[in-house]
Amino acid sequence: MRYRLMFLSGLALGYVLGTRAGRERYEQLKKSARRLSENPAVRNTAETAAQQGRQYAGKAYHAVSDKLGDRVPDSVTQRVRSLRERNRAPPPPPRGPTPPKCAGHPEITPQKSRHMA
Repeated sequence: MRYRLMFLSGLALGYVLGTRAGRERYEQLKKSARRLSENPAVRNTAETAAQQGRQYAGKAYHAVSDKLGDRVPDSVTQRVRSLRERNRAPPPPPRGPTPPKCAGHPEITPQKSRHMA
């Protein structure tokens, strides 16, 4: 099931990136993808996969560290620790207000010119 879902996701992404069907079709696909990602069954499956991935990563980490012992450089050990701490921490709050969208092109946000003071 996981491989089928990954295949379909890749197929949809390839179609979106490669299509010349226009904006309307793009918006339709985007809406379908959003609905799919908000589906409780999909969310539960994704969370289950993430939990299994964390479990396997933990087992692999312990297996490798048991075999390597102190032979791992300190820089690698520190990097692994920082990644683990970052994954455990809650995500940071969004920064500042959301920039306004340009009229006619909602995916483009206005940029402040370097010449403006």
